[in-house]
Amino acid sequence: MRRALAAALAFAAAAAGATCPPAGETKDSLLALRKGEWKAPAEDAPRNALALALLDCLSDPDPALRDLVAFDALQNWMRTGRIDAPTLATLRERLLAMLAVPPDPAGFTQPFAALVLAEVARVDRQRGHLSEAERAALVTRGTQWLAEWRDVRAFDDTEGWRHGVAHGADLMLQLALNPKLTRPQADALLAAIARQVMPPGDVAWRHGEPDRLAAAVYYLAQGKLLEPADWERWLLALAAKRERMPQSAVTLGQKHNLSAFLNSLYVATREVGSAELQARLLPGLKKALREAE
Repeated sequence: MRRALAAALAFAAAAAGATCPPAGETKDSLLALRKGEWKAPAEDAPRNALALALLDCLSDPDPALRDLVAFDALQNWMRTGRIDAPTLATLRERLLAMLAVPPDPAGFTQPFAALVLAEVARVDRQRGHLSEAERAALVTRGTQWLAEWRDVRAFDDTEGWRHGVAHGADLMLQLALNPKLTRPQADALLAAIARQVMPPGDVAWRHGEPDRLAAAVYYLAQGKLLEPADWERWLLALAAKRERMPQSAVTLGQKHNLSAFLNSLYVATREVGSAELQARLLPGLKKALREAE
């Protein structure tokens, strides 16, 4: 706990002096690296140094630097195995620290930290580079952050994406796919997802959030941590949370959000799910859909 707090405080202090583009780079030079499919820097040391430096750009108000450069570079290098283990560990610690401090008013930092953490989780599920304790910390911080996130801004024509709930759902999906996930961790993922299916207040999702949340549940259900009865209980408990009266923007938004989530999960399960997955999810899904009406 003390280590996590120290990391968060260190991040908060560093954020005040954040530099984007990194020293020695310009927006144009970084976009040129992107055009070259991030094959440069070819040497490991400068590439790993640039990966860490690009974390500052996850907070930048310019969507080109934030999304097209910082996220795209980090995703590319992680998926091609070109970030070394010490750098990957530092990335994980700094990204977790970003989720541990109060959100910045602009609302960019934490959604993009969650999105990059999804890539860290993807590396772990493919290569198993995290210890049990490190994986547990990623699950704990990721689920706490998603459950508590209340900024519903998604896309802006000028500022680009924030999309915190969808990005958090992507992190849940990568964690859900990990064969080393435990049952308590699966329950934590589901609890966080449930909080965002019908978030508090007058919220009607319209940028694909229910689909992204449903995708995480779909892939979690492909594992065998939960039995059909467990899924039925979770789905019915979720449907029971919908407020029906008095009719208002809030209650109508809840109906819309719940139906969008359940229908997305139903279609995926029915159309592309295996017979085993269908047996696991469809009984509970059908009951929950009736309850959602």
